[in-house]
Amino acid sequence: MNKWTELMTGLVIVIGAILVALASSAYGWSVFGKDLNFLNAAWLFFKGGLFWLAFMIGLLFVMLGISDLKG
Repeated sequence: MNKWTELMTGLVIVIGAILVALASSAYGWSVFGKDLNFLNAAWLFFKGGLFWLAFMIGLLFVMLGISDLKG
């Protein structure tokens, strides 16, 4: 695929995802009584990712510290 086509396709998908998330948050989409707030789901996923990143960095430092104590 052409590099400009790839760039434009990626931008359209990213902007579309942002617009869908904002619309689902603003207008209260629901299907069969379940709320489809994609913005809230994305925010929860991001917070979970930050938690696991901090946890893994802490675990890495603990393992490096134990390794330094051995040697």
